[in-house]
Amino acid sequence: MTLQKQAKIGVFGIGLAAYWPQFENLKPALEGYQRDVEAKLVGMGAQVVSAGLVDDAPGAVRAGELFAAENVDMIVCYVGTYSTSSQVLPAVQRRRAPVLILNLQPIPAMDYLSTDTAKWLEYCCACCVPEISNAFARAEIQFNVVSGLLHDVEGHAHQYYERAWREISEWVQAASVMRELSYARIGFLGHTYPGMLDMYSDFTMHHGQLGAHIEVLEMDDLHARVQGATDAEIARKIEEIHSVFEIVGKGTDKISQDVTPEALHWSAKVAVGLDRLVADFDLNGLTYYYRGLGGNANEELGASVIIGNSLLTARGIPASGEGDLKTCIAMLIMDRLGAGGSYTEFYAMDFNEDFVLMGHDGPGHVAIADRKPVLRGLGLYHGKRGYGLSVEFNVKKGPITILGMTQTAQGRLKMLASQGESISGDTLRIGNTNSRLKFGLDPAEFMDRWCEHGPTHHCALGVGHKLPAVKKLARLLNLELAVVG
Repeated sequence: MTLQKQAKIGVFGIGLAAYWPQFENLKPALEGYQRDVEAKLVGMGAQVVSAGLVDDAPGAVRAGELFAAENVDMIVCYVGTYSTSSQVLPAVQRRRAPVLILNLQPIPAMDYLSTDTAKWLEYCCACCVPEISNAFARAEIQFNVVSGLLHDVEGHAHQYYERAWREISEWVQAASVMRELSYARIGFLGHTYPGMLDMYSDFTMHHGQLGAHIEVLEMDDLHARVQGATDAEIARKIEEIHSVFEIVGKGTDKISQDVTPEALHWSAKVAVGLDRLVADFDLNGLTYYYRGLGGNANEELGASVIIGNSLLTARGIPASGEGDLKTCIAMLIMDRLGAGGSYTEFYAMDFNEDFVLMGHDGPGHVAIADRKPVLRGLGLYHGKRGYGLSVEFNVKKGPITILGMTQTAQGRLKMLASQGESISGDTLRIGNTNSRLKFGLDPAEFMDRWCEHGPTHHCALGVGHKLPAVKKLARLLNLELAVVG
């Protein structure tokens, strides 16, 4: 659950050239503050492209050309002191990336009776923030403002430092996820589950709105790599499976079966083939489904990917079943936010204890399981052809976030999210992931409010409360976000 690509952040400070001959120490002080900002951004993992302190319109043009040449993901405008907006706007117009305006005061408050004009100008970053916000809004440049303290202090004012830098960190993380999406390669193996209209999706829409590349794959691509798996590779994969999963015998469900050595060997061989598929096509995610017919080779293969895809998902290559491309994107987002992101749908409502049971058959994000996940044999897959091994676990107890990706009638991707808690208690033992989840509403009202937004019936379930970062990512991507609860 780590970012593969860190955001490239263009940074420029602003001030007014007319001040420098009037107050000789002002510019060096502001440049020092800007170095502090850039060092903190680097500490957050960002790649910083600095244009230095911009103090006139030609300098802003040069900064804009630098940011365009470097293809930055986000531009940070550090407001040092007053600057006219005409010498700020050109710095962001060339690349037209989202802008984060930092209104960070170096000290909590001035000593009003002893502060002279030079020191006031050193601290007056708030002065031009409304003006440049107006210019950005009228030029249709997406911008966001973070106000607070540049340096940490004790006492009451500490909250303004802590809040500002927490916000900045979330913006950097969101920009990193945006970059990840824009370079992502998602494999589409097979086809969407027939008849699920909510999941039918336009590949061009994903290319156009996210920048992601959708690589269309054939079952033959996987067949060839499975057949090429060596005995040594299969043996290592079986060892990995034993280390990750608890293998259980036949359960009480009438469709459950023992996990046979033959079934484990075949699933390990398919997992090796999946690893090769991901490597050969340089994939960051995979969505898949194949109906099969009469026990043919594609049916046998499609029924045996659960273990391999669970292992892929756990190492940051989300795999969504039923050909649900949009939820694969949601899973990738949640994973890169450090939350995991397990393929999930609504199972049932519990009106005695007021929770929603959520899970799915097939692969899950085993890295966020509350204990060692169970590997269970199934004599059939409900609603699908074939049989084989399946994964069962609950997500870790504590705070959780669900993120759905749907689309509107106008062809726009739309995000849908809610925060809640994973709670203890009995769950189903049917070879599926399933967890007890409480949200801020009772289960009936939650379902009503969630469905108002026309969701895809799957979503990504992750650990932790990630709504602040999700909101920022939606803003950067210019996608609608609906929050429930």
